[in-house]
Amino acid sequence: MNKKPSGESFLPVQAIVLALTAWAIIALLFFLLFSVPLPGQGRPSWYGIATYILENVAFLGAALLCFRNWRSSLIVSGRTVWLAIGLGMLSYFIANLLLAQWELGWGQSPDLSPGDFFFILTYVFLGGGMLIAVISRRLNLALWQWGAILGIAVAGIALAYVLLSAPEEGELPVTAPLGVEQTVPADPATASNTPILPDAAPESLPDPSAVDTAPEWVTELATNLEPLADIVTLAYIIGDIFLVVMATTLLLAFWGGRFSLSWRFIAAAAFSLYLADIWFFYALTYIDDYETGALPEVFFIFSAILFGIGAALEYDLSTRSRRGGRRRG
Repeated sequence: MNKKPSGESFLPVQAIVLALTAWAIIALLFFLLFSVPLPGQGRPSWYGIATYILENVAFLGAALLCFRNWRSSLIVSGRTVWLAIGLGMLSYFIANLLLAQWELGWGQSPDLSPGDFFFILTYVFLGGGMLIAVISRRLNLALWQWGAILGIAVAGIALAYVLLSAPEEGELPVTAPLGVEQTVPADPATASNTPILPDAAPESLPDPSAVDTAPEWVTELATNLEPLADIVTLAYIIGDIFLVVMATTLLLAFWGGRFSLSWRFIAAAAFSLYLADIWFFYALTYIDDYETGALPEVFFIFSAILFGIGAALEYDLSTRSRRGGRRRG
């Protein structure tokens, strides 16, 4: 009787890669078609629900693929690496569930929520897993390669400095609406002669139908967590810089080897997460009343999909290599 080789997947890697790629295309088309708010109306309520579904399915799928690698004794790069990356994907999934409940379920937009702490865990697990993968390679890089890593680190720190040193909201210049001439009275006595600007747009006025459905403990928790907002933001920035440095190191460490393809996808996943985070910090800092769900946020989904593809390729290469070795023996 033919026995299925240990570690062989019932689902071929081609099917996994095609499914993940299709999910990425669906997400991109969705963001391209619906991410631009309608004039005077904003985005429809179902848009936020759909974006959370697209993200959560991608991160949960990536977590399952990483945990499959962790459970296999055939994985060449080490089971601990994939356990850490899988926990990172799972942490992001849990964080997104919590954030969805706060934003969509209770209509809250606090500076911090419990989801932020799971997002921080994502950086801890991903950074730890990638670091273990790099250390296991016993790096022997050329001088120019170390220079490239240093350059990426310096660029990331400089960009973080720009974001963290941005002017406070009250210091940003106030501009009149397009087509309306803005005049500033030289003396308070002439204030009565100041031209009156048009009425505010309907979307800027409070919605009388909006009802705060959040329990009292949610409001109290947001108040208690608010003093930690700057610390958590700094943790995000540090996590992003560390991930992009690790991604660069992975590209250099695994370049040209038999298992380099899977780790190129892992590095691309880290870069995608970095790009999405940098956009998000920029939008929150420089765009007034920023509403989540803009097109660049699709890179969050791309990140999960690339992690999943990297895990699937690593599993396939590892299991085929070991099975082939047994046949030759």
